[in-house]
Amino acid sequence: MKPGLGTRGSGLANRIDRRFEELRAQSRTALIPFITAGDPLPDATVEAMHALVEAGADLIELGVPFSDPMADGPVIQHASERALSKHVGIAQVLRWVRMFRERDVRTPVVLMGYLNPIEVHGMQRFGSEAVEAGVDGVLIVDCPIEEDATLRPLMDAGLRRILLAAPTTSEARLRKIAAAAEGYLYYVSFAGITGAARLRVDEVETRVHAMKENCDVPVAVGFGIKGAEGAARIGAFAAAVVIGSALVECMAGSANADEARSRAREFLLPIRTALDARRA
Repeated sequence: MKPGLGTRGSGLANRIDRRFEELRAQSRTALIPFITAGDPLPDATVEAMHALVEAGADLIELGVPFSDPMADGPVIQHASERALSKHVGIAQVLRWVRMFRERDVRTPVVLMGYLNPIEVHGMQRFGSEAVEAGVDGVLIVDCPIEEDATLRPLMDAGLRRILLAAPTTSEARLRKIAAAAEGYLYYVSFAGITGAARLRVDEVETRVHAMKENCDVPVAVGFGIKGAEGAARIGAFAAAVVIGSALVECMAGSANADEARSRAREFLLPIRTALDARRA
């Protein structure tokens, strides 16, 4: 299967699982940057993805633009608006993943977005096309675990379903999420939207340690992490750090693909350095 080589039965199956196994063996914290596909420029997306890997990204979350991203703050909302104004949709996003896979068959790619565009595209069609393109997982913000059956065609196709947990998640529901989690569990560090500044590291650490006791997959922490210092503090106890709004804001306004690539690399490098220094 080309270019994705991404099904569970293939030789490069489960890139997410393999990557976390490698990181555990190296005692390293995963760095997971998020960018919106098509922003700041459609022809910058693939180059930005490669730049992030060069700067130390272990996985990439690629946002699928949507007109009503209710979980996202103004920075990512505007990024979606800019991408949609350039007519970026699922077909283009998958094409960019295929292009990325022409040079990188190892770095896991997770598509993050909302249910509506996938339903419009067709669940079974999206699942098969995403796996063929080289997508490894999906994080569907507005599809809770209670609606698992809706996403069954995606999981049957071989995609990992990344689940979300938050400070407001009850213990009973958290146990249910932990039991079903695949790839990694994304812990939203506070109840709110992306890009807000309410990060209380001590509270996050307590919650993450509690989740580790019930969860067989790594716990990643996102929301509110804006730079190297915050990432290093979270990376001291979390298996992965997710950083999105600050990166998207840094790349906004790039005049061309080269500038977007340069901004992405320069933003991520000090965060990778800080994570590795903290672990060392």
